[in-house]
Amino acid sequence: MKVILQEPVDRLGNVGDLVSVANGYARNYLIPTGLAIEANEGNVKYQKHHLRVLDKKRLRLQAKGEELKKRIETISLDFERKVGEKGKLFGSVTNKDIAAALLEKGIEVDRRKIDLPEAIKTVGSYVAVVVLQPGIAAEIAIRVAGDAESQALLAEKEAEESDSIPVEMTVAAGDETVAETVEQDL
Repeated sequence: MKVILQEPVDRLGNVGDLVSVANGYARNYLIPTGLAIEANEGNVKYQKHHLRVLDKKRLRLQAKGEELKKRIETISLDFERKVGEKGKLFGSVTNKDIAAALLEKGIEVDRRKIDLPEAIKTVGSYVAVVVLQPGIAAEIAIRVAGDAESQALLAEKEAEESDSIPVEMTVAAGDETVAETVEQDL
Protein backbone atom coordinates (compact mmCIF):
# COMPACT_ATOMS: atom_id res chain seq x y z
CA MET A 1 0.00 0.00 0.00
CA LYS A 2 1.29 3.46 -0.82
CA VAL A 3 1.09 6.12 1.86
CA ILE A 4 2.19 9.74 2.26
CA LEU A 5 4.12 10.33 5.48
CA GLN A 6 2.87 13.15 7.69
CA GLU A 7 5.62 12.73 10.33
CA PRO A 8 9.18 11.39 10.15
CA VAL A 9 9.22 7.60 10.63
CA ASP A 10 12.41 5.69 11.44
CA ARG A 11 13.76 3.56 8.60
CA LEU A 12 10.89 4.68 6.37
CA GLY A 13 11.20 8.34 5.44
CA ASN A 14 10.54 11.99 6.20
CA VAL A 15 7.50 14.26 6.04
CA GLY A 16 5.85 14.29 2.60
CA ASP A 17 7.56 11.17 1.27
CA LEU A 18 5.47 8.76 -0.79
CA VAL A 19 6.42 5.26 0.38
CA SER A 20 5.17 1.74 -0.18
CA VAL A 21 4.52 -0.35 2.95
CA ALA A 22 2.67 -3.51 3.92
CA ASN A 23 -1.13 -3.14 4.09
CA GLY A 24 -1.34 -4.16 7.73
CA TYR A 25 1.44 -1.78 8.78
CA ALA A 26 -0.34 1.10 7.07
CA ARG A 27 -3.88 0.28 8.25
CA ASN A 28 -3.02 -0.79 11.79
CA TYR A 29 -0.23 1.61 12.70
CA LEU A 30 0.69 4.45 10.33
CA ILE A 31 -2.77 5.76 9.43
CA PRO A 32 -4.48 5.43 12.87
CA THR A 33 -1.57 7.18 14.65
CA GLY A 34 -1.56 10.03 12.12
CA LEU A 35 1.93 9.26 10.88
CA ALA A 36 0.68 8.78 7.31
CA ILE A 37 -2.32 9.12 5.03
CA GLU A 38 -3.34 6.78 2.23
CA ALA A 39 -1.91 7.77 -1.15
CA ASN A 40 -5.15 7.87 -3.16
CA GLU A 41 -5.75 10.30 -6.01
CA GLY A 42 -7.12 13.07 -3.81
CA ASN A 43 -4.36 12.79 -1.24
CA VAL A 44 -1.66 12.81 -3.94
CA LYS A 45 -3.11 16.10 -5.21
CA TYR A 46 -3.18 17.29 -1.59
CA GLN A 47 0.49 16.36 -1.28
CA LYS A 48 1.47 18.28 -4.40
CA HIS A 49 -0.57 21.30 -3.34
CA HIS A 50 0.72 21.37 0.21
CA LEU A 51 4.30 20.36 -0.53
CA ARG A 52 5.53 23.80 0.49
CA VAL A 53 3.80 23.47 3.87
CA LEU A 54 5.30 20.02 4.33
CA ASP A 55 8.76 21.30 3.38
CA LYS A 56 8.48 24.05 5.99
CA LYS A 57 7.43 21.46 8.56
CA ARG A 58 10.34 19.20 7.53
CA LEU A 59 12.82 22.07 7.87
CA ARG A 60 11.35 23.08 11.24
CA LEU A 61 11.59 19.50 12.52
CA GLN A 62 15.14 19.19 11.20
CA ALA A 63 16.18 22.43 12.93
CA LYS A 64 14.53 21.26 16.16
CA GLY A 65 16.33 17.91 15.85
CA GLU A 66 19.71 19.59 15.31
CA GLU A 67 19.14 21.82 18.36
CA LEU A 68 18.17 18.81 20.48
CA LYS A 69 21.24 16.95 19.21
CA LYS A 70 23.50 19.79 20.40
CA ARG A 71 21.83 19.79 23.83
CA ILE A 72 22.12 16.02 24.22
CA GLU A 73 25.78 15.91 23.18
CA THR A 74 26.73 18.44 25.89
CA ILE A 75 25.22 16.23 28.60
CA SER A 76 27.01 13.46 30.43
CA LEU A 77 24.94 11.01 32.48
CA ASP A 78 26.33 9.56 35.72
CA PHE A 79 24.79 6.47 37.30
CA GLU A 80 25.56 5.00 40.71
CA ARG A 81 24.67 1.35 41.12
CA LYS A 82 25.28 -1.40 43.60
CA VAL A 83 28.46 -3.21 42.57
CA GLY A 84 29.71 -6.72 43.26
CA GLU A 85 33.15 -8.19 42.82
CA LYS A 86 35.27 -7.11 39.85
CA GLY A 87 33.06 -4.10 39.15
CA LYS A 88 30.00 -6.07 37.99
CA LEU A 89 26.67 -4.37 38.57
CA PHE A 90 23.72 -5.95 40.31
CA GLY A 91 21.39 -5.53 37.35
CA SER A 92 22.28 -3.17 34.51
CA VAL A 93 21.78 0.33 33.16
CA THR A 94 19.03 0.16 30.53
CA ASN A 95 17.47 2.39 27.88
CA LYS A 96 14.70 3.14 30.35
CA ASP A 97 17.23 4.43 32.92
CA ILE A 98 18.90 6.63 30.32
CA ALA A 99 15.55 8.05 29.13
CA ALA A 100 14.57 8.80 32.76
CA ALA A 101 17.91 10.55 33.41
CA LEU A 102 17.49 12.64 30.26
CA LEU A 103 13.95 13.55 31.33
CA GLU A 104 15.33 14.79 34.68
CA LYS A 105 17.59 17.11 32.67
CA GLY A 106 14.61 18.41 30.69
CA ILE A 107 15.02 16.35 27.51
CA GLU A 108 12.21 13.98 26.61
CA VAL A 109 13.34 11.05 24.44
CA ASP A 110 11.51 7.82 23.68
CA ARG A 111 13.49 4.94 25.23
CA ARG A 112 13.14 2.93 22.01
CA LYS A 113 15.20 5.55 20.20
CA ILE A 114 18.22 4.98 22.46
CA ASP A 115 20.71 2.54 20.98
CA LEU A 116 23.24 0.88 23.28
CA PRO A 117 26.00 -1.06 21.50
CA GLU A 118 26.21 -3.48 24.44
CA ALA A 119 24.43 -4.03 27.73
CA ILE A 120 25.89 -1.91 30.54
CA LYS A 121 26.67 -4.44 33.26
CA THR A 122 30.02 -3.23 34.58
CA VAL A 123 31.48 -0.04 36.00
CA GLY A 124 33.01 2.23 33.35
CA SER A 125 32.38 4.77 30.61
CA TYR A 126 30.06 4.12 27.68
CA VAL A 127 28.56 5.92 24.70
CA ALA A 128 24.90 5.57 23.68
CA VAL A 129 23.36 6.82 20.45
CA VAL A 130 20.00 8.61 20.53
CA VAL A 131 18.25 8.57 17.14
CA LEU A 132 16.21 11.78 17.11
CA GLN A 133 15.00 11.69 13.49
CA PRO A 134 16.01 9.90 10.34
CA GLY A 135 19.52 11.17 9.65
CA ILE A 136 19.95 12.92 13.01
CA ALA A 137 21.57 10.98 15.84
CA ALA A 138 23.28 12.25 18.99
CA GLU A 139 25.92 10.52 21.07
CA ILE A 140 25.67 10.74 24.83
CA ALA A 141 28.42 9.95 27.34
CA ILE A 142 27.48 7.61 30.18
CA ARG A 143 29.56 6.91 33.28
CA VAL A 144 28.66 4.11 35.67
CA ALA A 145 30.19 3.96 39.16
CA GLY A 146 29.57 1.95 42.30
CA ASP A 147 27.55 3.50 45.09
CA ALA A 148 29.30 4.53 48.34
CA GLU A 149 28.20 1.40 50.23
CA SER A 150 29.51 -0.95 47.51
CA GLN A 151 32.80 0.96 47.28
CA ALA A 152 33.27 0.69 51.07
CA LEU A 153 32.63 -3.08 51.03
CA LEU A 154 35.09 -3.58 48.16
CA ALA A 155 37.73 -1.50 49.98
CA GLU A 156 37.25 -3.57 53.17
CA LYS A 157 37.56 -6.82 51.23
CA GLU A 158 40.75 -5.63 49.50
CA ALA A 159 42.20 -4.50 52.82
CA GLU A 160 41.52 -7.90 54.39
CA GLU A 161 43.18 -9.66 51.46
CA SER A 162 46.25 -7.43 51.56
CA ASP A 163 46.67 -7.69 55.39
CA SER A 164 47.28 -11.43 55.31
CA ILE A 165 49.95 -13.20 53.30
CA PRO A 166 50.28 -16.91 52.68
CA VAL A 167 53.21 -18.53 54.51
CA GLU A 168 54.36 -22.07 53.87
CA MET A 169 55.30 -23.99 57.00
CA THR A 170 56.87 -27.40 57.34
CA VAL A 171 55.94 -29.28 60.48
CA ALA A 172 57.60 -32.49 61.58
CA ALA A 173 55.14 -34.79 63.26
CA GLY A 174 56.78 -38.03 64.26
CA ASP A 175 57.87 -39.92 61.18
CA GLU A 176 55.87 -37.68 58.78
CA THR A 177 56.69 -34.21 57.55
CA VAL A 178 53.60 -32.13 56.69
CA ALA A 179 53.73 -28.94 54.61
CA GLU A 180 50.94 -26.44 55.21
CA THR A 181 50.14 -23.08 53.76
CA VAL A 182 48.53 -20.76 56.22
CA GLU A 183 47.64 -17.09 56.06
CA GLN A 184 49.48 -14.97 58.54
CA ASP A 185 48.23 -11.51 59.52
CA LEU A 186 50.74 -8.72 59.30
